[in-house]
Formats: sequence, structure tokens, C-alpha cells
Amino acid sequence: MRDLDLKTLRLLVAVCDLGNIKDAAAQELIEPSAISKRITQLEDALGLQVLVRGRRGTEPTPAGQVLLEHARTVLFTMEKIEADMAGFKGGIQGHVRVVASASAIAESLLDDLAAFMREPRHQNIQVDIEERVSKDIVGLVRDGVVSLGVCWSQIDLGGLESRPYRHDELVLAVPVGHPLAGQPALHFEDTLDFEHVGLPPSTAVYTLLHRCALKAGKPLSYRAVVSNFDAAFRVVGAGLGVSVVPLEISRLHTAAGRIQTVALLDDWAHRTFSICFRRQQALTPAAQRLLAYLEERAATAPAPPAAG
Repeated sequence: MRDLDLKTLRLLVAVCDLGNIKDAAAQELIEPSAISKRITQLEDALGLQVLVRGRRGTEPTPAGQVLLEHARTVLFTMEKIEADMAGFKGGIQGHVRVVASASAIAESLLDDLAAFMREPRHQNIQVDIEERVSKDIVGLVRDGVVSLGVCWSQIDLGGLESRPYRHDELVLAVPVGHPLAGQPALHFEDTLDFEHVGLPPSTAVYTLLHRCALKAGKPLSYRAVVSNFDAAFRVVGAGLGVSVVPLEISRLHTAAGRIQTVALLDDWAHRTFSICFRRQQALTPAAQRLLAYLEERAATAPAPPAAG
């Protein structure tokens, strides 16, 4: 089969979106007969009928529906290529996709991205961010689906390049009046006699805590497993358990007076996040600019205050 041209794919999408060839021709500033000829040539090349023409308009066949989905993907990719290539012309332009862990997003990453996009020199850079668990972040970056990932530095990055980002501290959130609330600091194994509120098994924190419990020879009992830290704070605040959470996120909840935090003495409680990517030289100009900006923000950020 000979190569499909983008113009024909674009016309196919227009016909399917508008429901008839006449309206598509008016939108694309082309004669209806020219569209019909291109669609016929496409069907001849494929050996399949892709459109059904009737009194009520034009609809894709089952094969046409599959082709339509591919056409949309191809056209979107071409638009992204054009946007990224524009980054090499004078000012930086482009689209950067970022995936990050819940902890990184909840703590400082959103603030850093907002500050980046507020700067006039970055006004033509679009940044999309999506929350994923750490192992998925590594896979998406490695497969080239996204440009940058932000996750816990202790995760196996599988050969990806990385740069240090920010630090955080894990603490124990307990309800006010809980038996552990008066402790200045403790080890995680000291919490295993109490019911916990945890995140899903796919998260890095879940795996870490279960390994620690196994090493201590005690079971880790969950009162509830919730989808995010905000839900964990709510359950802890209701007096239903304790939870290992990032210190920075906990400050808003402790201010409400229903939760206290206790420092954890375990080495793993002090974490570093990493920004990972395949190869720095292969990043688009927009992604390289964002990477440099995040590194600079991390380098100048004050050290996180201690729990207490």
C-alpha cells in the first residue's frame, strides 16, 4: 500500500466530524468533488470501503472508524511535531508532558510549574501534568510517552538519566489524644500495634511500609486503604487510625486541630525526589528549559522544617 498523505487524512476527519462532504469542503476550502476523488483513491489503496454515503449524510464503515481513530492520532502527532520544532526558531515554544507521584504533586511540583508558566519567556510553553505511581512513571518516561517524570529517588529508574529535585520528610499522622500523640519521635515498628490508614498497594509508600513491617516481624494492619493523602488525613482525623504521610502536606491538616504529627526516626523517612528522563540531549527545547527551571527551584529551596 502506498503512503497515506496527511491532506487526505485531514479531509477524512472533517467529513466524519461534519457528517457530509459538502460541509467538509466548505470548511477546508476545497471542492466537494476533490474530496470525493481523494476518498475514492484512499479506498482503492486500502482495498476497503471507509465511508458510507446516504441521504442523511456520510458515516464511516467499521473499517473507516478504525482508520478515523488512527488519522486523529497521526494528525495530533504532526501538530505536536510542528509545535516542538518551532522551539528551535527564536523563542522557546512547545508542549511538555510531565508525570509525577502524588507526593511530589501535593507538595511543591504544582507551585513550581505554576511559577514556570507565569514567566513571560515561557508563555508559549504548554505543560501537562498527570499523577501516576512511581513504577508507571518510569515506564512512561522510558517508552517516550512523556518527557519528564518526578518520583522518589529510591525507585529503580532502569537506566534513565535523572537530576535531584526536592526533599521531603515522612511523619506519622495521629488523631489528637491517640496513645502515640505525645511521643516526640519513634520508629515505624513502634506503630505496628495500632491500625493504619494507607494508600493503595501500587504506591511506593505501601511497598516500603510492608517491607519494614516484615523486617520487624509484625503485621501491618489497615483500618482503611484510601486513594490519596487528603482522604488519609480525613480518616485519621476521624480517629480511625494512624498514617505515614509527607510532613509538608500535613501542615494544613494539623492546623485544623484534629491531627498531630510525630517524627519518624527511620532513615527512609527522609526522602529525595528525582526528575527522570531518557536523555537530556534528546529533550525538546521546552522540556530542557523546564528541567533547568525545576533544578534551579530545587537548589534554592529552603530545607524542610522538622516535624513537631
